[in-house]
Amino acid sequence: MSVVLILHGLLVLAFTVRILLRDDLSPPGRLAWFVVLNLLPYFGSIIYFLFGEIDIGNKANQRHAEIFTEIKTKAAHLMGKPQSTDSLIKRVYRPAFQYASSINGFYTLGGNSAHLMPDSDTTLTRMIDDIDAATEHVHVLYYIWLNDCTGTELAEALIRAARRGVICRAMADGLGSRAFIKSSTWQRMQDAGVEVAVALPFYNVLRVILASRFDLRNHRKITVIDGRITYCGSQNSADPEFLIKEKYGPWIDIMLRFEGPVVAQNQLLFISDWMQATGQSLDAIALPKQSVEPLAEGFPAQVMGVGPTERRGATPHLFATLFACAEHSLILTTPYFVPDATVLEALCAAAYRGVKVTLIYPRKNDSWIVAAASRSYYHKLLDAGCLIYEHREGLLHAKTLTVDGQVSLIGSSNLDLRSFDLNYENNIVLQDSSITAAIEARQQQYLEGSEPVLLSEVLAWRYYRRVWNNVIATIGPVL
Repeated sequence: MSVVLILHGLLVLAFTVRILLRDDLSPPGRLAWFVVLNLLPYFGSIIYFLFGEIDIGNKANQRHAEIFTEIKTKAAHLMGKPQSTDSLIKRVYRPAFQYASSINGFYTLGGNSAHLMPDSDTTLTRMIDDIDAATEHVHVLYYIWLNDCTGTELAEALIRAARRGVICRAMADGLGSRAFIKSSTWQRMQDAGVEVAVALPFYNVLRVILASRFDLRNHRKITVIDGRITYCGSQNSADPEFLIKEKYGPWIDIMLRFEGPVVAQNQLLFISDWMQATGQSLDAIALPKQSVEPLAEGFPAQVMGVGPTERRGATPHLFATLFACAEHSLILTTPYFVPDATVLEALCAAAYRGVKVTLIYPRKNDSWIVAAASRSYYHKLLDAGCLIYEHREGLLHAKTLTVDGQVSLIGSSNLDLRSFDLNYENNIVLQDSSITAAIEARQQQYLEGSEPVLLSEVLAWRYYRRVWNNVIATIGPVL
């Protein structure tokens, strides 16, 4: 018995010391781990070993640094210039664009255009048409690629393009698209000449666990055609019905089709992932010698990519900076809302200083953990004057932010700890009143299908529900 107690004490002590030695862990995160390790020491130790540290491995970190050094050396003409922000962006919004530039080195580029896709079906049709018209190359990357109508049609378009001599490169996340990667469709793509790669492969589970956290995922959704067209938004290569989670469907997504110089930045982000997954050098991928000609009436925009090999806290810092720039209004839609203190306080601060803050979440969430944690913040947000709405039908999967009818951010990032720390994400931030108005009109459609959440309702929640929500939020950094 004494030996068991000694081993028990050493186990808890070892993990406790490790947690105390970590400078990258927030106080709430450190506290959450202390709670779990002391209440469930053996289970907690296993969970910490598997999920406790956000580390993709030294080799991957070194490779990432090498890739971006090569990109910045050989493709600087496609990344933009630091001084462009001052001439293209209104003074009040410059801090957000300047902060975004500090993440990957992508600077604001003028002369872009975008079109908001009406729905998921139209997005697929337009994307297939663009791929069928491609003459040089097509690059696609998806977190979830299903062997359904959407996934198969996209694969068939790539097969057609490859057979007529277009260079096609396709990537899918090793976990999110695991069934598709094993499918005959994936094999047919390779047989037709499509170059394929798996982002964060999951083939050798033991090696993945020992080298890094196995739940680090590539959550990006990138499509680039001929370096002239790119799609950015929340839609995976999957039908809206999303049959693997059918009871939560339909998935309600949003996508923008971009043209202009910003396409090259999304191309470079894809290439960085491709180089990481395949080991290829930039020389093996033909890059344009000059950027796309800016459109005369185009707007300024820039790409930002985040992930476990980038600076910690980049996403919450960017969102907090955008919130701080707002003068009149900000509207946010996200399916997963588990903010850190930076984002939560920035939202409340905006509301307190008179900004109309509107937050739209799905009423029915495919993650019970996220649903409970999200609602633990309702009281604080409503107290500050934020307006909260829950969308009734399907799962509102669109990730959008509009500020003052002038600035928009769209992409793959959710407002949760997974997007902040664990996932590779891609977004585009832009300044344009017409595109922002189009996104706001879509947000208004979401509002029309939503119910407001009132402070009186939240205060009337039964005690056990409030306790449950707060417990889940407290151990959120662990989950």
